Parts: sequence; C-alpha cells; structure tokens
Amino acid sequence: MSATTTPLSNVARGHLSTLDDTLDALRQQMARLTRWGHLVAERLQEGNRVLTAGNGGSAAEAHQLAAELMGRYPQGRPPFSAIALTADVSSLTAIGDEYHHDYAEVFARQVTAHARPRDILVLLSANGRSRNLALAAEAGIRAGANVWALTGPGPNPLANVVEDAICLPGTAATVQEAHLVAVHILGAVLENELSTSDSPRKAG
Repeated sequence: MSATTTPLSNVARGHLSTLDDTLDALRQQMARLTRWGHLVAERLQEGNRVLTAGNGGSAAEAHQLAAELMGRYPQGRPPFSAIALTADVSSLTAIGDEYHHDYAEVFARQVTAHARPRDILVLLSANGRSRNLALAAEAGIRAGANVWALTGPGPNPLANVVEDAICLPGTAATVQEAHLVAVHILGAVLENELSTSDSPRKAG
C-alpha cells in the first residue's frame, strides 16, 4: 500500500471503529427506543402529531422521520401527521429576520404554534448544545407535548431540558449516523405496532 493511501485507510478504520462504539451505545438504548416507538404509534393513532427538528445534518434526519410517518413505510397504511420544523423555509427566514437579535427562536415559535397536549416533539442534535433546540424543547413542554432528544455525548444542555433523551458517544459524524439508525428503528417499531393493532387507523 502506498504512503498516500495509508493515512486515508487509517482515517476510515478510525471512523468505523468509533461508529462501532456509537452503535454499541445505541444497542444499549433499545428498550428506551422501543418504548418511544410504542408511544408514537399510540399517539398517532389517537390523531395526535409528531414534530421534529434539528440543525445541519440533524435537520435532514428530522425530515426523514417526518417523511416516514407521512409516507408508506414499508407497507401501505394511512398517513400520519408529522411536521419537520426545518422544512418551512418561509417561517424559518421570517422568524430569523424578525428575531435577528435571537435567531434561536426559529423552532420555539413554530412549536408554540403547532404543538398540542399529547403531541410528541423529537429533537436531534449531534452535540446537544444548540440553543434553538433547547428553546424548542421548553416550548414543547409548555404546550403539554412529550419532548424527547437524540443527542451526542451527555450530559448536555438539550438532554437536561427534555423529558427523555438518548445520548450517544462519538464524533458528530458517527452520532448523526447512529441517529439515522435510531430513526429507522422508530419507524420499524411503529409499523410493527400498527400491524398488530386493531385500531381503525390501521390500513385495510
């Protein structure tokens, strides 16, 4: 192996080794994540909604979660109400402009507008230090929603605010990768719950 490829190979091995550690930590949180999935299924079938938000790569994962709830994952079934707060560009830019002195309000104001008692707010952050997510969590709690967070290493400010949190060790990259796995597991638990439910919201 040439000298020019060896450092890259070491970087790749280091990343995968760290990812293994992050995923091992996620495996230890399966009971909590499964409990979340059951509650999401229950609340959605009651007609409540899921709100979700994140910054950067975590925003993309928030979109993924909302898309899976509204879409047909993996079998056909009625869509459920899910709002990715990062998707409304007009609201984000308007709030950011109006509150230019405190851009951290961009999610909190949307949560205040949309969240109702028994809704669920899921916040994703690779470090758990984003003030806009902490303020969104506080707004969700005031609205009577269940507020959860998927974060990086704990303790951190966001995990300290929410009702329940899964805090994972690792780099920002490996934490985000594990968060996407967690989103898919939430979806799988939801679908399994729906497949065994007698609720009228069930497809068929």
